[in-house]
Parts: sequence; C-alpha cells; structure tokens
Amino acid sequence: MKQTSVEWLEKIRQGQKEKPFDDYEWEIAFNHAKEMEKEQIKDSFVECWKANVPEGVECKLDAEQYYNETFKSE
Repeated sequence: MKQTSVEWLEKIRQGQKEKPFDDYEWEIAFNHAKEMEKEQIKDSFVECWKANVPEGVECKLDAEQYYNETFKSE
C-alpha cells in the first residue's frame, strides 16, 4: 500500500528529534507532500474511471484536468 502525504509528513516530523528542519526545509517537505497528494488524487480519478465506466466509453476529462478544475486554487 502506498504511503499518503500525511503519513509521509508524520514520518518526517518524527525524525526531527535530533536536527529540526528550518523554514526552508519545511517548505521543501510541504511542497513534496502537495505533489504526493496531487498524484494520489489523479491516480484515484483514473482508478475510479476504470472501475465504473463501461468499456468503450471515452472520458472527456483527463486526470490532470480533473485535479486542476477540482482542487487547484488560483
């Protein structure tokens, strides 16, 4: 099973005991977590589409477009 972005951040946080991240390192970590979440959302869109749409029906919305229209704020 894949690790969620929240699980990944928790693992990073737990590793902070000896040398805590500075603001720049946390910014990098959060940006990585956001990318992880984006990929997980897109993968879920594709899996849901495959599982619920009859064969031969074409999707007019790709996973990247779905993510941008649904989750990306301006």
